[in-house]
Amino acid sequence: MIRELGIGETHLAYVAMLELRPHVGSSADFVRVVNETQRAQGYRLIGSFDDNEQAAAAAGFRVLDYLAWGHALYCDDLSTRQMYRGRGHAGLLMDWMVEEAKRLGCGEFHLDSGVGPDRQTAHRLYFNKRMRISSHHFSRSV
Repeated sequence: MIRELGIGETHLAYVAMLELRPHVGSSADFVRVVNETQRAQGYRLIGSFDDNEQAAAAAGFRVLDYLAWGHALYCDDLSTRQMYRGRGHAGLLMDWMVEEAKRLGCGEFHLDSGVGPDRQTAHRLYFNKRMRISSHHFSRSV
């Protein structure tokens, strides 16, 4: 079951997000950053639930207007807990976001992914969902 997590439910995505973003700190830190900072910037959170109160997988996204892409849905975070991988949770979250993008009149759906052998399963999912590599993302620490 996929559902959007309201401000009082942010903590339900913590365990899944911690596997992707181990630097987020404690559950209280995660909830504070998401609810006080990111939600104010348009960040929304969805979860895929199996047999546990905590989400088996979670995704964070925002809908923005870009000069390059127009009105688009951008997935910031997509993570499935190790014990739930291979059960379709991430794919269901992606399908939900694509449908939400359509509902909101977005022309495109975007996400960035890290590189390396540990990301091969994720990249296979993205290709199976008809995504393509459309650019290189550059960054540097400051």
